[in-house]
Amino acid sequence: MDTIGTPEHARPDAWLELSVAVDQEAAEAVAELLAQYGYQGGVAMEATPHPDACGDEPGMPYPLERDPTYPVTLRTYLPLDAHAEEQRQRIEQALWHLGQMRPIGAVQTQIIAEQDWAHAWKQFYSVQRMGTRTLVVPSWLTYTPAPDEVVLHLDPGMAFGTGLHPTTQLCITLLERYTHAGMRVLDLGTGSAILAIAAAKYGAGAVLALDNDTLAIQAAHANIVHNGVQVQVQAALGSLGAGVRLRHWQGGNVPADQLVQPHATRVPPPYDLVVANIVADILIVLAPDLADVLAPEGVLITSGIVQQRSDEVAIAFAAANLHLREYHSAGEWVALVHGHRF
Repeated sequence: MDTIGTPEHARPDAWLELSVAVDQEAAEAVAELLAQYGYQGGVAMEATPHPDACGDEPGMPYPLERDPTYPVTLRTYLPLDAHAEEQRQRIEQALWHLGQMRPIGAVQTQIIAEQDWAHAWKQFYSVQRMGTRTLVVPSWLTYTPAPDEVVLHLDPGMAFGTGLHPTTQLCITLLERYTHAGMRVLDLGTGSAILAIAAAKYGAGAVLALDNDTLAIQAAHANIVHNGVQVQVQAALGSLGAGVRLRHWQGGNVPADQLVQPHATRVPPPYDLVVANIVADILIVLAPDLADVLAPEGVLITSGIVQQRSDEVAIAFAAANLHLREYHSAGEWVALVHGHRF
């Protein structure tokens, strides 16, 4: 079988494009996998034309929230060198495992010439609407917002938090509603810092963006500066309470003594608003710690929870004397809003 990327096929003037179709709920997990191999972590997400999109604003992508089952295509690029074939096989193997949980299409490949690759993936990424007034705009596109719109400048490939996943969209919708001027905010498990940046642009006075993954914090720092909110937002490699003993959900393990706690940052607790878009297991463990850092009248927004686990999270929060105010869902994903019980 003829394979790509072997020494006799290596081409210093070419790149290998890998693309795969996935449903929206799998998109973020697959994007993070591709970013581990793609050049400079670059991953493009394409919301393909939808048959019902004919009446939408020209130049805008189909609003995916209308149809959460509608697929998207992810693309990444590898240098066509002696390692490309091995990397392709590793990607396919990892995608096979993910495919046991969510529908994932076959990996498609094509060779892109050197002069074309750097711009090839940009054509597949456009302005993305979230919530009622928030837009995610990549750096190479120009968009003039309406007076009531908020623009987040984020490029694909920035780790963990592209905005496409339903839980991110749920959190953005709730942050739009609950963020008020001057608030102190904690974004726990910040990823790309999309939620921290959004909170700052909605008017929060001080925001702490914590994550226990070094790649995520690197991306968060870059995004915070790019969005001009470094005065309001501090990104730090850290965790909350019992979280210092927990591994990052993707693997890897930063030693506990290298993780800062919120009280050691320039945005210490208490927080008027806490948002944690993580996973149910971690939220259950951290329930008492989340309650401890939440101000008496504060609001706690949590997501990353599949419907089957939402009762477990709610029970853990109730044991921490937190009262369930709201329950929201998108497909199989859930977001919860809690406050202190009085």
